[in-house]
Parts: sequence; C-alpha cells; structure tokens
Amino acid sequence: MLNTGELDFEKVYADYEPKILRYLIRLTGDSEAEDLTQEVFVKVSRALETFRGESQLSTWLYRIATNSALDKMRTRSFRQNAQESALNDSCNTQGKVIWTGEESPSLEQILLQKDRFHCFAGFVQKLPVNYRLVVMLSVMEELACNEIADILGLGQDVVKIRLHRGRARLFQELKAHCKPEDWL
Repeated sequence: MLNTGELDFEKVYADYEPKILRYLIRLTGDSEAEDLTQEVFVKVSRALETFRGESQLSTWLYRIATNSALDKMRTRSFRQNAQESALNDSCNTQGKVIWTGEESPSLEQILLQKDRFHCFAGFVQKLPVNYRLVVMLSVMEELACNEIADILGLGQDVVKIRLHRGRARLFQELKAHCKPEDWL
C-alpha cells in the first residue's frame, strides 16, 4: 500500500490534473470541466492528509471527480446547458489541439473530426448516467472493472453488466444513426 504520509499535493496535482480534466470534459463538457477540476483539487487538497491508502490514489481521485460531476449534473443550470457544452470540446480554435499541444489539423480535418465527435459523443451523452459513467471510465479512461467498481462504489458484477448494456446501447445507436466510418 501507499505510504500516505508522503503524499505531496503538488505532485498529485501535476500527475492527475490532466487526467481528471479530460475525464470531466468528457462527462460534463468543456464549459464546466475546468472549474469543476479546480473544485475537485480543492477538495483533494483539504482531504489529502486523511487519505488512508485503502484504495489506489487514482481510484480515490476519480471518485471525488465523479461525485463532484454528478452533483454538478443535478443542478438546473447544468441541465439547461448540457447539450451545448457536449458539442464544443473537439478542438481549440487558436491553432493548438487541446490534448496534445500540436498544431491544429486542416479545416477539412476539423470538420470531419467534429462530425465524428458529434456522432459518438452525442450518443454517449444520451446514455443513462449509470451506463455513461461506466462506459466513459472503461472506454475513454481505460480503467479496469475493479477500479470502476471502487470509484463508483459498486460491485464488479454490476459494473460488468452496466458496461455490457451501455456498450450495447451505444453500438445500436451508432449503427442506426452514424456511418460506420464515423465510429472511430
């Protein structure tokens, strides 16, 4: 287990802030994710000394992020802006791709990426929250079922069922509404 007495907030922030931000962007959209990420790390900074190491640090962080996102998603203002924010996070207009810092692709590539993103993300956002969380943590964050179970406070069998059902629903929607080349 991790020696919890040696946890340094600055190191934790440097190591996990990009991952938590990416996760929250996918869950809540660009417009909310930055502020929400800061809220998460304020909570982490206040509670880091109480972290007992009974789970992995990453699991604890994702649980805080997930709970914060769920709280935010329950607010009226979030629900009113949810569709708009889900469609705005594929790339930055100032010449750099958000995730990599590389030069932006051509206008044609951007439009194709946006079409693909809209097709995929739109259907992910339409999944019921219990399926959406599991699908996002598994597919987009590449976490194992046992980690997802710890983050969400669920049994592994429940996670596996939700993941299977969420993927099945997502596949059916993609199959019915998107061209196969848009799935990637």
